[in-house]
Amino acid sequence: MTEATAPEDGAAPLRILLLEDSDLDAELLEAALEDARLACAIERVIARDAFAAATARGGHDIILADYVLPAFDGMAALAMARATCPEIPFVFVSGTLGEDVAVEALKHGATDYVTKQRLDRLPRVVLRALSEARAHVLRRAAEQALRDVNESLEQRVAERTRELAEANAALQHQIGERERVEGALRQAQRLEAVGQLTSGVAHDFNNLLTVIAGNIEFLERAVADERSKRRLDMMRGAAERGARLTAQLLAFSRRQKLAPVPVQLNQTVASMRDLLQSSMGGSVRIEMTLQPDLWPALVDATQIELIILNLAINARDAMAVGGCLTIETANVRLKAEPSRPEEPNPGEYAMVAVSDTGTGIPADVLARVFEPFFTTKEVGKGSGLGLAQVYGFAKQSGGGVRIDTRVGEGTSVRVYLPRVVAEAALPEARPAEIDCAAFRDPGDQRVVLVVDDDGAVREITVTRLGEAGYAIREASSGLAAIQALEADPCVDLAVLDFAMPGMNGVEVATVIRSRWPQIEILFVTGYADHTALSQVDAGGEDRVVQKPFRGEDLERKVAEILKPRPRPELKLVTGGAARR
Repeated sequence: MTEATAPEDGAAPLRILLLEDSDLDAELLEAALEDARLACAIERVIARDAFAAATARGGHDIILADYVLPAFDGMAALAMARATCPEIPFVFVSGTLGEDVAVEALKHGATDYVTKQRLDRLPRVVLRALSEARAHVLRRAAEQALRDVNESLEQRVAERTRELAEANAALQHQIGERERVEGALRQAQRLEAVGQLTSGVAHDFNNLLTVIAGNIEFLERAVADERSKRRLDMMRGAAERGARLTAQLLAFSRRQKLAPVPVQLNQTVASMRDLLQSSMGGSVRIEMTLQPDLWPALVDATQIELIILNLAINARDAMAVGGCLTIETANVRLKAEPSRPEEPNPGEYAMVAVSDTGTGIPADVLARVFEPFFTTKEVGKGSGLGLAQVYGFAKQSGGGVRIDTRVGEGTSVRVYLPRVVAEAALPEARPAEIDCAAFRDPGDQRVVLVVDDDGAVREITVTRLGEAGYAIREASSGLAAIQALEADPCVDLAVLDFAMPGMNGVEVATVIRSRWPQIEILFVTGYADHTALSQVDAGGEDRVVQKPFRGEDLERKVAEILKPRPRPELKLVTGGAARR
């Protein structure tokens, strides 16, 4: 053991708590400390309560205790001291402390022990106990300091790790945002390049069609025989179909001529319910959610009807029997920048959405849906210009399009149209009236519109009716027929194929009945659902010609429908319709 040294002169006296019942032993103990020149301040107690109060009060440097006390023993005092002030050294000073008892005391927390027969050892034991206590305090302080440093280091490491994680997340976000912007830019550039290409092609094609149509008109003046005239009529019909195709291309490239006027979209959507229901048939339920205080939109009134019906037919094709088509209008304020080129810029818009419960659009298809001529439908089922036309119209109008889709759940196409800033009361737009009698002489040929998606069958029908003396117009689809009637509704009879992609014959007939009721209807078909025909009051078997044609059945039924009868002067109303 190392020898303990006495405190230096002038140091504070040792504060000793002495548990001793013998006055003589207390004096001997104090004398032993004085002989060692230890300045001491001794507080002596005898009873349990006094000892408990002293330990609880604290302020002592060391506790010296006898082992045998009246009504109190040293081990109880040790337990009390360890519970109240465990950091203070505890030394037994006893005359009867055997070796076994001493070992037990040390096990229970005593610092050391001295026999009263060897009080000369007491000063060294006291100084060593104090030294060990101070070392223990210093060690605990060092350990606490080390723990504090470790905790601080761990905290700094955690903070730095969090900072690095946040910086990495921000960097990843910036990388992702840059990739998204670059992708959107590439998509916009691709669509712009395709738009410029299609615009140039449409422009050149229109020039060619102008030459073709002009020369057909010149030839009609010079040709006298009926057969040649019929061929020229077929050529003119083909030129008109080409013109309609170029109109769709110009819509995508945002080069079409629009006549924007304030339009109440709620009125437009509500007025189309019957048309949409006939287009959907009985297999799809239609729901409308129209915002009462909808802002008026500044758009081309005819084109917006085209867009809505176009989207509705696309939705119908994506749904099975029992699906639901929802048309919604809403006022929308957009603050976020567009993430895709077709989406609108920040601003205020009147929005019309067409939603379905169909198959949804996969991600690889969604990236290309606005490209012209891109379609996932079978050959002959779609041109691939429908959504391209929607995109071009919305962008040229100053708005945009957004598609929300979930594979297996459905798709919602939202068209954002610029609102009218001045919200004055809008006059109800009345469609232009056309007086067919002003353009027709009594001896003019009766006009027949032949609608059939099969070109070969259509040519047979056109040729037979042309040879029968009728002026012929042609359309390759229901939507094309409606568009042709919008351009010139002065038609006496519409000969409709029953089964066509897009709008079938019954759906086309329903639109004609509602908008141009003076036009007669005749169905040409290889099969017919007579329940469906009854919905448009087709007139029974006299209004249906079965394919293949039998003898003069076609010509006979057309002649019966168009036989001379008193005809009142008709004023026909044109309005919006739709095309794919």
